[in-house]
Amino acid sequence: MYINGKFVDSRSKKWIDVLNPSTEEVISQQPDGTIEDAEEAIDAAKAAQKEWAKLPACQRAAYLKKIAEGIRKRREKFIDIIIREQGKTRSWATIEVDVTADYFDYMASFARHIEGEIIQSDNVGETILLSKKPIGVVAGILPWNFPFFLIARKAGAALIAGCTIVLKPSQLTPENCTEFAKVIDDIQLPKGVINIVTGKGSVIGAHMSASPKIGIVSVTGSVSAGESIMAAASKNITKVSLELGGKAPVIICPDADLELAADAVLASRIGNNGQICNNAERCYIHKDVKKEFTKLLLKKFKDVTYGDPSTNENVDMGPLVEKRALESVAEKVRNAVKQGAKVLCGGKVPQTKGYFYPATLLDNVKQDFDIVHEETFGPVLPLIEYTDLDEAIAWANDCEYGLASSVFTNNINTAAKVCRELEFGETYVNRFHFEGMQGFHAGVKKSGIGGADGKHGIEEYLVTHVTYLQTK
Repeated sequence: MYINGKFVDSRSKKWIDVLNPSTEEVISQQPDGTIEDAEEAIDAAKAAQKEWAKLPACQRAAYLKKIAEGIRKRREKFIDIIIREQGKTRSWATIEVDVTADYFDYMASFARHIEGEIIQSDNVGETILLSKKPIGVVAGILPWNFPFFLIARKAGAALIAGCTIVLKPSQLTPENCTEFAKVIDDIQLPKGVINIVTGKGSVIGAHMSASPKIGIVSVTGSVSAGESIMAAASKNITKVSLELGGKAPVIICPDADLELAADAVLASRIGNNGQICNNAERCYIHKDVKKEFTKLLLKKFKDVTYGDPSTNENVDMGPLVEKRALESVAEKVRNAVKQGAKVLCGGKVPQTKGYFYPATLLDNVKQDFDIVHEETFGPVLPLIEYTDLDEAIAWANDCEYGLASSVFTNNINTAAKVCRELEFGETYVNRFHFEGMQGFHAGVKKSGIGGADGKHGIEEYLVTHVTYLQTK
């Protein structure tokens, strides 16, 4: 672990195995952190925060740029780690590492753009000043699906805002975070500004969420994890920023470019082996183009390859992250078939080592099937036929999640209507599902509270302070 500028073992003296999901072999071990370890990290971050906030933002930005440079120097090392511990394909791992470095540079660019306001007063001789100040210590709880990029998404915004942070990586994918600690150690980031505690979420995450010393708990994870964290944070009325699950709908209109739509839907479904919160999770196809679009999509799904990305750089998909994830996806497909779905391709767990699941297309799916409402988080896509746009929009909104969505149409009026009426934080028009760092990645309903990226993402880590300055 990395606490207060030093590499340390856990007080527990225990270790947790990390598996390669492609081979099911133990590849490393992480310290099994304790509450005392977490408390030490929180105290270190709290002690460092005031001095860090006093630094001019442009000086904080200089450290972020050094972090970006350090990541690029270790680029291949990080790529190999992510492939090995998370199962990403080389192309996706490469994107993750490069975007992580770019993200730190991007957040550094806000150094001179965190602004306040001058507000008109009702009193003679008075000036009202609204300034922005850092919220304090951040608890950053990381997921396993983008374990490296989420370091930047949470720490980049927090640090430029003047906050310090304690990072808790997923116990499934901690090795990239440990390697990241070497970057911040090499650049001599002031001690306590970034701390890393590994171990179980039920121990470390729960303690950080309930700590009165934390200003905000920023979490990317499941709905159940978000509920637990929100409950723990409520004891101290601690702010939370939660990016949770998704069940992204895709609406294929009769005037859509079907080839473009099929390519985008495929990319949106199998990206990161189907393990992205804004992956396309259900596809609504107009009855007039249902047969043609299904034929196009089926050919593309059948061509998807999978395997160990450490030994084959050209596979389209790697494994799911763990055995429990594989079992969950397989069970959801079996249940869909029981309810009347037809498997067009895939649908069976291969008899090989590793947690692989093939790209799977399900037809004859109805709106009331469980697979239309429950997050799959695997490379499975149900196809649902609709007759008019209002029906498709209503079905898309019939969901407890509200993160990403998309529509394919060549009619600007149709696109505008869908964007107005869909109840989601993001809508992609005629493109694949993936956000930009300059946007604002945020959901509604059970997809979360708050958000990340762009200038609005930095606001998560700032609080307002109003000064009423009365002069003679």
